[in-house]
Amino acid sequence: MTVGHDPTMGTIGLRVEGLVDPQPVRSGTFKRIIPYAMRYRRAMAMVMVATIVDSLITVSIPLTLKMIIDDGIIPGKTSVVFGLAGLVAGLALLNVVAVYTQTWFSGRVGQGLIFDLRTAVFSHIQRQPVAFFTRTQTGSLVSRINTDIVGAQQALTSLLSQSLSTLLTLVLVLAAMLYLSWPITVAALIMIPLFFIPGKIIAQRLEKLARAGMQNDAKLGSMMTERFNISGAMLVKLYGRPEDESAEFSKKAGLVRDIAISMDVHARLLFILVTLLTTVTTAMVYGFGGWFVIDGSLQIGTLVAMVALLLMLYGPVNQLTNIQSDVMTALVSFDRVFEVLDLKPLITERPGARPLPARASANGDGTAPPVEFDQVAFRYPSAEEVSLPSLELMPQRKSEQGPGALVLNDVSFHAPAGRLTALVGPSGAGKTTITHLVPRLYDATSGTVRIGGHDVRDLTLGSLQNTVGVVTQDAHLFHDTIRANLLYARPDASEPEIVQACEAARIWPTISQLPDGLDTVVGDRGYRLSGGEKQRLAIARLLLKSPPIVVLDEATAHLDSESELAIQRALKTALTGRTSLVIAHRLSTIQDADQILVIDDGRIQERGTHDQLLAGGGLYSELYRTQFAHQQGRGRPAESTAAGNGNRALD
Repeated sequence: MTVGHDPTMGTIGLRVEGLVDPQPVRSGTFKRIIPYAMRYRRAMAMVMVATIVDSLITVSIPLTLKMIIDDGIIPGKTSVVFGLAGLVAGLALLNVVAVYTQTWFSGRVGQGLIFDLRTAVFSHIQRQPVAFFTRTQTGSLVSRINTDIVGAQQALTSLLSQSLSTLLTLVLVLAAMLYLSWPITVAALIMIPLFFIPGKIIAQRLEKLARAGMQNDAKLGSMMTERFNISGAMLVKLYGRPEDESAEFSKKAGLVRDIAISMDVHARLLFILVTLLTTVTTAMVYGFGGWFVIDGSLQIGTLVAMVALLLMLYGPVNQLTNIQSDVMTALVSFDRVFEVLDLKPLITERPGARPLPARASANGDGTAPPVEFDQVAFRYPSAEEVSLPSLELMPQRKSEQGPGALVLNDVSFHAPAGRLTALVGPSGAGKTTITHLVPRLYDATSGTVRIGGHDVRDLTLGSLQNTVGVVTQDAHLFHDTIRANLLYARPDASEPEIVQACEAARIWPTISQLPDGLDTVVGDRGYRLSGGEKQRLAIARLLLKSPPIVVLDEATAHLDSESELAIQRALKTALTGRTSLVIAHRLSTIQDADQILVIDDGRIQERGTHDQLLAGGGLYSELYRTQFAHQQGRGRPAESTAAGNGNRALD
């Protein structure tokens, strides 16, 4: 979408052609709103009662004004004037109560609706697979939960409070006008159809502008989210160009501005046209009414009441034209929210899923079950399976629409209970993908992944999460305290248990020296800590969770030797008695593994112990000797040197 504008021209020359999204609101959207609104039917009933009272009082005041003039002022009856004036004051006070009640319960409905939709969307997004988050932009998701839902609530609340009031007031005003003077009323009604023609045209335009505005708000939010987190800010400072960043932001902000201006112009244009028609009609009533008063067929108080009622008549008519645009805005907002709720998660529990039963490990010192891959093949899901184009804010390529190539093919192995199985191989070979299938971050395309003899797809997601613990290469920490980040794995852990886990992870000496100790805030993504400290905190979190199965995805890669040594010592504690799948970047760290699987091109090319694989002279031996070639140049045997490093790291 494009927009043309000259920043020196303001709104003059504004063009929005090609800017709006032609996507229509899906059918059935309105019906889906009803169940959410009906949760607050009692509050809605109170809104309706208060609205009825408000409408009755609104219409009665002009009639009372007629009586004051015709029955009190003209005849000179002071008692009638004061009595009716007191009645008007009493009605005004009652109207204040009615409007307050209407506002209070309307707010209950609106804010309750925001709460329901936000929690529903948040929970639904949490159930989406990892592939969903690798494609969508964070700013787009935040926009759906904030901007779109608030827009839907505001429009619906406006409809709730206005529609009944408008229709009821319209009926009552017409009845009162017909009672006072049917000729003038008929003349006024002839003009009403002219009010709806511009309303319909402008409402259609506003619908498209509203959708385009929401999309561009999401783009602007995504840019701010990416630039304002610590990683994005560092990248911009190191590689970015401030002028280009400002220009790009200005471009996106300009789109938002131009759409907002266009929406304001359209809404104002509707108001101007309605005001013009109202003024013309009022002049017509004054003309005809004045003629009737001079002729003696109409009292002056009746004319004053007719004019007041006429303004009340076109007020509801004007609101009806606005309701058209409010309805379309609400439908667009709800449609975008329901679009997310309709995206079915790929990873779900099967009917009758059961928790993983506890069992003794092979060495009898824990509850670690074995892990088995049986002829597993895997390809990553296509774009339409896991995401929405409107959440990615970038066109999906044709190559992403269909099924991709197999990433894993015929992978079969058995990871013994309580033992260490290492995965090695070139980058992109499929090692991380294998570990993602164990906690069901993805599901195998074919074949079976079993834990303790049970297909992981037959297990409850909760029990699977409790069974498998993962430490990734880049451990993530929330912008919170150390204590909160540790307790995320096990909220009921006591202070001594936290300290014990930190001591086992070799991070407690660092924490104890901090001024705030466990209450130290780690910063966005833990950026206030070093890489080694973050990894050891991640291991402490793992130990606090104490899962039977541990997955380590190159947890020591890219660390200095001192940090690696500390982490390897912490890992020795973490892996004891647990079934472990470890992706190794440095082959020296997995020499004592019970079995090593060499992965290449999505297949297991070799398997065995360190000594067996070296003797085989295959890919493992080639990777190993390449990695330690520099040590051979110093006259030291690569194998013995690496063995020393590996033994030291595991001690």
